[in-house]
Amino acid sequence: MNNLLPAEQIQDWNQPIPVLDTLGIIAGSRTLPFICAEEARSKGAKRIVAVAFEGETDPELAKLVDDIVWLRVGQLGKMIDAFTSREVHHCIMAGQIAPKNLFDFRPDMRTMGVLLRLKEKNAHTIFGAIGDELAKDGVQLISAVPWLKAHMPPNGFRMGSKLTNSEEEDVRYALKTAKAVATLEIGQTVVVRDQTVLAVEAFEGTDACLTRGGELAKKKDAVAGKVARKKHDLRFDLPCFGLRTIQTCADHGIRVLAVEACRSVLLDSGEAARLCQKTGVTVLAANVEE
Repeated sequence: MNNLLPAEQIQDWNQPIPVLDTLGIIAGSRTLPFICAEEARSKGAKRIVAVAFEGETDPELAKLVDDIVWLRVGQLGKMIDAFTSREVHHCIMAGQIAPKNLFDFRPDMRTMGVLLRLKEKNAHTIFGAIGDELAKDGVQLISAVPWLKAHMPPNGFRMGSKLTNSEEEDVRYALKTAKAVATLEIGQTVVVRDQTVLAVEAFEGTDACLTRGGELAKKKDAVAGKVARKKHDLRFDLPCFGLRTIQTCADHGIRVLAVEACRSVLLDSGEAARLCQKTGVTVLAANVEE
């Protein structure tokens, strides 16, 4: 049996990539599970086992992993059994679950037990509790960050044209405001124009927030900021953005999308750069002023 990783290596940005023969992936939607599988394989994982969710995970993921188990959202007991029965002792979370599916699902008994014990039900409490349940059965939930650093833009990263002075001021304001909102567990994204908040992400998700904010800005010169919360548990709920996010910005007048440096995952970077050039949207990464 593999030894558990030291606690500080679960989510520390500065830790090296763990040396694991077998890695489990709790795979949500979009392309992040693909990136994680490819990076883990290239960095030494000999065997990858994915738990996938009906209606969420792209079936093409099966081509990149050694074993894939399909479940419904809410089947925590079966998810844990899928890993333990295959001798998977370390797993990561990658990809999203649509917010509607967090309410439109049939939890099994183990999931019900977790939910009943939680006073607050948000991404960090729910996923943290799932991590605790996995650990009870010898499966350690670790951060995917060591495999994703090459996909997490650093401070100063930019795709698209240079900002105006007004846009730079809006970027600072948007990121600072988004950080405060994220700390309250409301959402991770805000849309601003002329240092006025137009939209704040909540249950509806990033794309809907961008759409609403752009409409309120009359589809002109809005700036969006997307961050991680303070003391963000890097094992789950990492902010991600890519082609869909950039296209949504373009469609609704969001001229600039600013993300927190080294805390957000850029999906499909090559195509994203071309889309920025085509649409005129600028994407950048910056440190957040506290």
